[in-house]
Amino acid sequence: MFGYQKAQVVKHFQLGPMDTGSSEVQVALLTFRIRELTEHFKAHPKDVHSRRGLVTLVNRRKKLLAYLREKNPDSYTKLITELDLRK
Repeated sequence: MFGYQKAQVVKHFQLGPMDTGSSEVQVALLTFRIRELTEHFKAHPKDVHSRRGLVTLVNRRKKLLAYLREKNPDSYTKLITELDLRK
């Protein structure tokens, strides 16, 4: 992920002007990284080492979403709809 894209994602999902590490921002960054890796695997289906990293990212995002659903359900539903995760 390029620095500009990362900054745009953080800016869009941050809760305050100095927020860079809230659960919402972390989930958004993980989602965009997961989408990039998914595109990578369309061109490189045998890249097993990167696939392991993808599974790690998906599991980390899953844990953060579970935490967010427990602590702040309104923010969770807003984030899910914005990122288009559940259908």
